Amino acid sequence: MDLIQIKQYLKERKFAPLQDIAIHFRTDVDTVQPMLDIWVRKGKAKKHAGDLGCQKGCCKCDPATIETYEWIG
Repeated sequence: MDLIQIKQYLKERKFAPLQDIAIHFRTDVDTVQPMLDIWVRKGKAKKHAGDLGCQKGCCKCDPATIETYEWIG
């Protein structure tokens, strides 16, 4: 997995939860997140921290399931 592979994955999907990205690349969220942060800093991706995820308000969801990334570049 490298930055270009993450870029292609996000471009194809438009939106993807952090956990789905990690599962796709068969790694953990702690490995994928710093790479996604590079794309966010470059202005190519946008991080949605829960605002596109669960709306129940119970706070029981794993943050990796509701932290979503969008490709905007």
